[in-house]
Amino acid sequence: MMKSLYDVPAPAKLNLFLHITGRRPDGYHLLESAMVLIDWCDTLHFEHRADGSISREDLGTPLPADDLIVRAARALQRATGTTQGAHILVDKRIPSQAGMGGGSSDAASTLLALHRLWKLDLPLAALAAIGLQLGADVPFFLSGGNAWVAGIGEKMSPLEVETGLFVVVKPPDGLDTRLIFSDPSLKRDSDTAILAGFAANPQGFGNNDMQVVAQKHCPGVSQALEWLAAQGLNGRMTGSGSAVFAWAPAEVALNAAPAGFEVRRCRGLQAHPLRGWARV
Repeated sequence: MMKSLYDVPAPAKLNLFLHITGRRPDGYHLLESAMVLIDWCDTLHFEHRADGSISREDLGTPLPADDLIVRAARALQRATGTTQGAHILVDKRIPSQAGMGGGSSDAASTLLALHRLWKLDLPLAALAAIGLQLGADVPFFLSGGNAWVAGIGEKMSPLEVETGLFVVVKPPDGLDTRLIFSDPSLKRDSDTAILAGFAANPQGFGNNDMQVVAQKHCPGVSQALEWLAAQGLNGRMTGSGSAVFAWAPAEVALNAAPAGFEVRRCRGLQAHPLRGWARV
């Protein structure tokens, strides 16, 4: 019996563009996006518990008691009927409410790691079905690589894109996704995107339909975009914010950011570090 899994990465993501193309009768928004993984990661450690309990210990930023990591572990227990448990240690580095998918990535890495620790031998599709109940971005992080994403996050196609270097800026304040989606001024009728159009100009394609609304609710988004512009970089918000990013040449020089803003140079990843941890 495997007793532990240490140093399990959970990478963040960026939405290179994000269009809202409609809304379902149940209220869920229909999205289109090119999503890529970056090397800004949380790190999780898993220790086997034979008593069936799920416990979590925060090594960095404190998390809510019933966060997506704990919920993912319990969802996997329910789906499989396993009596095994785990103690999970979390070194949280990806900021919350940033549009970078940190919580969803943690949930996906938890599903993959516990699936391995508990020797469950589920197909990846079964883990993705569990993940979709936890959050729309979880299946993306389970998919193994960068993806063209549509629907409510469940429709994915592998995406080949040279990502290179990004400068990512996180303002001090976060943004609640519910605040963005509930705003009546949110644009919800973008035209359906064409992959060929994106492939021809990935750095300049489309926009983020949530950005204008986010700037209204969080001045830090505008400040971060203005700072990137002052560096000669064309910024855009990722997800529902508040982090923004820009493609950047490797030699780009950066001036000091405003107080409280976190700036990172991040590399794009071509594959998820845990790719292959569940059978296809």
